[in-house]
Amino acid sequence: MRPGALALAVCALVALGAGPPAPAPPLPARMADTGGGTQLITAVAPERASTTGTVTWWNREDGRWVRRGSVPARFGAKGLAAGASRKQGTNTTPTGLYGLPYAFGIKAAPPGTASTYRRVHQHSWWCQDNGSRSYNRWTEPRAADCRAAESEHLITYRAQYAHALVIGFNYERPVRGRGAGIFLHVNGRGATAGCVSVSEDAMRRILRWADPARRPHIAVGTRSGSTAVTRL
Repeated sequence: MRPGALALAVCALVALGAGPPAPAPPLPARMADTGGGTQLITAVAPERASTTGTVTWWNREDGRWVRRGSVPARFGAKGLAAGASRKQGTNTTPTGLYGLPYAFGIKAAPPGTASTYRRVHQHSWWCQDNGSRSYNRWTEPRAADCRAAESEHLITYRAQYAHALVIGFNYERPVRGRGAGIFLHVNGRGATAGCVSVSEDAMRRILRWADPARRPHIAVGTRSGSTAVTRL
């Protein structure tokens, strides 16, 4: 086709409304469920074996989802696993859509934090003992039926738990053996044991952003496949 004819063809297409393709809708708009609130965190890895990805936080404003921040993230050392079938001790991050019951930290809450925030003390533990009545719960002091070897002494994770948000995985009605102590927290030295982690600066920004009145949730998933975040 001659250059002039090509230009005429392009003009004709534009005139008919066949311009450049519209940009893809924001990620939350492509998801099956966002939790019903007007704030959402998405934690997305390229694939199930990935140990890194991206955490993004969104607000719903005037009927559309607007990105408010995005940072690199780390996932479990063994990648991600479907939350409904995950096994404890597998070092996998559970995929799914979860609430964010409360925040905690060894350091004081960043100014502007609206979420309930618990300070970590010397006797603060997260029970991961399947035989304990306190399974997948904060216990202070450590419950008598919760073995220390099967739990996390929170204050010993000074970098990771400087600031954190509890992810509501296996939280409301805990299933023994599925997993306990899944948080969004500050980066450690590498991949996590199943949590999602970001830089301390990002964690502080997220805590200042999160508003319980807007019912924030976190969606953890992959870009595609059976654990794709858009299928949650």
